[in-house]
Amino acid sequence: MAPSFENLDPEQAEYDGEEEIDFSDLREQYEVRMEEGLDTFVVIDGLPKVPEESRPKLIKFLLRKLTTAGKTKEDNVFMPMDEATGQTGGYAFVEYETSAQAVAAVKALNGTPLDKKHTIAVNKLTDIERYGREGRIDEDYKEPEIAPFEEKEHLRWWLGDHEGRDQFVMYRGENVGVFWNEKEDQPDMVVDRQAWTESFVQWSPKGTYLTSMHSQGVQLWGGPNWSRQKRFMHPGVNLVDFSPNERYLTTWSHRPMQIDEGHPILGVEEDGKNYIIWDIATGKPIRSFVTLDLPGPATDAEGQPIKKKLQWPAFKWSADSKYVARMNPGQGVSVYELPRMNLMDKTSIKIEGIVDFEWCPATPQRADVKTYEQLFCYWTPEMGSNPAKVGLMAVPTKEVVRTRNLFNVSDAKLHWQSNSDFLCVKVDRHSKSKKSLATNLEIFRVKEKGVPVEVIDTIKDTVINFAWEPKGDRFVLITAGEVPAGSAVPPKTSVSFFCPEKVKGNGVGNFKLIRTVDKKNNNAIHWSPNGRFVIVATVLSQQSYDLDFYDFDFEGDKDEKDKDLTANLQLLTSADHYGVTDIEWDPSGRFVATSASVWKHRMENGYHLYSFSGQLLREEPIEQFKQFVWRPRPERLLSKEEMKTVRKNLREYSRQFEEADVAKRSSADKAVVEERRRKLNEWLAYRERTVEDLLEDRRDLGLPEVSEERAALQVDDEGQVVEEIFEEILEENEEVID
Repeated sequence: MAPSFENLDPEQAEYDGEEEIDFSDLREQYEVRMEEGLDTFVVIDGLPKVPEESRPKLIKFLLRKLTTAGKTKEDNVFMPMDEATGQTGGYAFVEYETSAQAVAAVKALNGTPLDKKHTIAVNKLTDIERYGREGRIDEDYKEPEIAPFEEKEHLRWWLGDHEGRDQFVMYRGENVGVFWNEKEDQPDMVVDRQAWTESFVQWSPKGTYLTSMHSQGVQLWGGPNWSRQKRFMHPGVNLVDFSPNERYLTTWSHRPMQIDEGHPILGVEEDGKNYIIWDIATGKPIRSFVTLDLPGPATDAEGQPIKKKLQWPAFKWSADSKYVARMNPGQGVSVYELPRMNLMDKTSIKIEGIVDFEWCPATPQRADVKTYEQLFCYWTPEMGSNPAKVGLMAVPTKEVVRTRNLFNVSDAKLHWQSNSDFLCVKVDRHSKSKKSLATNLEIFRVKEKGVPVEVIDTIKDTVINFAWEPKGDRFVLITAGEVPAGSAVPPKTSVSFFCPEKVKGNGVGNFKLIRTVDKKNNNAIHWSPNGRFVIVATVLSQQSYDLDFYDFDFEGDKDEKDKDLTANLQLLTSADHYGVTDIEWDPSGRFVATSASVWKHRMENGYHLYSFSGQLLREEPIEQFKQFVWRPRPERLLSKEEMKTVRKNLREYSRQFEEADVAKRSSADKAVVEERRRKLNEWLAYRERTVEDLLEDRRDLGLPEVSEERAALQVDDEGQVVEEIFEEILEENEEVID
């Protein structure tokens, strides 16, 4: 009987009484032959289960994916049938021409969506064999244990507040607290913790999580109990950024990470990296990157290092979070597909000289385009005889849908309107002598056929700030003249308000100037999240602290010159907040908070709360005040028709809200009155008991009777019982002594 290699120990085996035989070389040869025969095979899991007659169609459909990674054919795809069900088993074995192609297929196809319901898993067959031999796979079947159901906290519980209040977070001193906004009254504390973060706090885009920063990484908190929901280990983390749908998180540290072998979360592939993109649901890293060097010299003329400003976020998300992209300065854009984080089409998009790019903030709706697409815009400077250029590119097709050539360009800024209906490119142009600057606005009408561009070139000075109306088609800009040489005082600014002309139908007319306000010091524009109201302010200034509240749809009389415009602009009120550094609207657009942070200066730190019309509701100075951030809300679930109905009946809703506010104030006043009445009744009862006790004590001591009024006065003098001593002379004798 021939010996069995599987049951022999190479170090102890004996055969027919002969001396020990070393089989290690034969075993090694046997295993190598096995892997040489199977290393071209991959195993595909997660396939649909189909009957016998549909198997050829499924194989042909699967081949479209398989052939993108290597060469294989229909005869090399084995898809077993399950005799019990008469359907395929949901898996297949595929043979490629070479082992390198099999490795490439695992990297390229593992985790690829096959359709809306199926995502395939791809592994090398030799890996499965090796893991089995290493004892990782138990040959005896064991029924998996199902963990008991644990109900999770409702992470959006705050949206169910019956009064519709908003929350905000305050970071002051060493404490971080979350509060309900109570309008004129003091905020209602929800939670307050010491040393909750080491640097700052940040809300996720929809308000689900509160982010705290620590030297070892990032933690996400939420739910009614404010328990820790997730944590992400990133040593030395400095900044974080969420995807719009809160499914992914980007963390960055200015120092490359040093990861030791055996780290519980991070692998050796993260060693030396600065960025990590995480899957929030699983808490695992998807991919990591290093920080790219920005173009330009590293040192100045004197050999001193030049500090280059970090572009944040470096990874920018598409509106639906299906793509994330990073600019390769001067070369192009790398677009990655989620959730696998693979480079789209395995190559970066080449855009020579690119300076900046921005995704559209909402899924676009271009005319005559019915297929899915996302858009991003970019600009390149003048290079040699080639002009500067602004481009609009569609993804995933990489089609350049619109370009615009520009001349004499010093700088450009890209401003998307929130619905992606318009793109404004603010172009700073220099004169031929390069001694003066002026600004043009190139407005791309994205929804219109051919994406026409409207040019506003009537602006004489340089635009230092620009802001679109959220969900609207109006905008505000601030311009400033040139600074005289040697002047220590910044130049005066001008604020200009623009809106479209009225047109028939649903179109948007040409943009026209409504009004320009000169001789201002403003440098900041803050729109209400629902549009219409805007604050033009002066922040981070040592000379001025202006807050001007404007209404674009004022309900008063309209000037004759503005009758053809889609706005009725009115200054509602002006205010000032000494040392203001930050301005934040609440998600509803009803309130706005201005704050003075100790991170910027140490003068009168704290915050002010205003109504949308500029009425000061609350003023609260706070020592060591650092942050005030409103909690965001997710998108509305109402349809456009339902929102139109709300706007139509806004007066009725406003009346109901006013009645609720009055009732709340009345109930608060009533509570105060009731408390005072309760205390008064307690005092009267105590007074009556004490008077009775005093009269009873006098009777027991045989003292003269006094009236209840006198006893009561005795009690009222000090609010307590006072003991009195009476002396009575019964007889008096007078004796003379010699």
